[in-house]
Amino acid sequence: MIIAWLAIDFVAFGYFSHLLNEYNIPNKHKIMQMFLDATHRYLVGTGFAALSLALFLGFWLIKMILRPLYQMIAITRKIAEGDYTAKVQVPSGDEVGELGKAFNAMTDSLRRIELLRKNMVVDIAHELRAPLTNIRGYLEALSDGVIDPSNKVVELLQEETLRLGNLSEDLLRLSVADAARLTLQRTPVDLRELLAHALTLFSRQFADKAITVETRFSGEQEIMADPEKLAQVIQNVLDNAWQYTPHGGRVRIIVERLARSVKAIFANTGDPISEKDLPSIFERFYRADKSRSRDRGGAGIGLAIVKELIEAHDGRVGAESSASETRIWFTLPV
Repeated sequence: MIIAWLAIDFVAFGYFSHLLNEYNIPNKHKIMQMFLDATHRYLVGTGFAALSLALFLGFWLIKMILRPLYQMIAITRKIAEGDYTAKVQVPSGDEVGELGKAFNAMTDSLRRIELLRKNMVVDIAHELRAPLTNIRGYLEALSDGVIDPSNKVVELLQEETLRLGNLSEDLLRLSVADAARLTLQRTPVDLRELLAHALTLFSRQFADKAITVETRFSGEQEIMADPEKLAQVIQNVLDNAWQYTPHGGRVRIIVERLARSVKAIFANTGDPISEKDLPSIFERFYRADKSRSRDRGGAGIGLAIVKELIEAHDGRVGAESSASETRIWFTLPV
């Protein structure tokens, strides 16, 4: 407005005065004053109209920009109170919209972590309750004289104690797997040699169940990995295959070189896993069959450790199941 006002007073006014003189218009001073008054009046009117429109649009734009931020503030307070269900409404695809999507993703991640924490507490308590209840029952029966001390009772107590020890070791390995990204010591590793060593360790267990083990290797097998943690991965997957392969069944191990990775597949015959349970078998303490014996199924931590360690190596894990066999696989970058 100031620039237009000055332009009228010093440029347009002079040009208008020159035109009046050129065409000999009478009362030019009065006409020039009317020209200035009219232009100033219209300039002020349109200026205030533009200012009002700018204020309205600015208020609307700022409100649109700040609405997700106000929602984030309110949702953050709910998260602090333990409520992870609220979502930020994302009406646009601009930077604020991207921020809202990232905030919703963070909220979902926090909700999953909190749910996992609660489930872990419940699962650990459930895993501890059974052996502790058995130990307490035997000790009370011995104390009350209901049963006599014998080698069989001692063996039963020892089995329950070993179960508690195995659970504590599984939890320790799981905590180590969680921190694996910070402790990896990558060296050149021949996957074929690690598998051969692990199969030697499991040879007696497979022989006891008359399980046939078939292996097939193709291409170069050397990768950069932590040999100790990768050996644990292979042992956990073999242990899982041994547990769920029926007597006289078959286990197939296939290792193949892909374009930028090595893929290892562990396939075993036995009962198939339902499509509903298949995506969850790598979760902690998860069992597809809730009623199955813990002597057979363990605590449900082995495959969770596999997933943590493989992802620490920037690899991927997966599972497939059909009526004939179940396949657990992982890939590692070369």
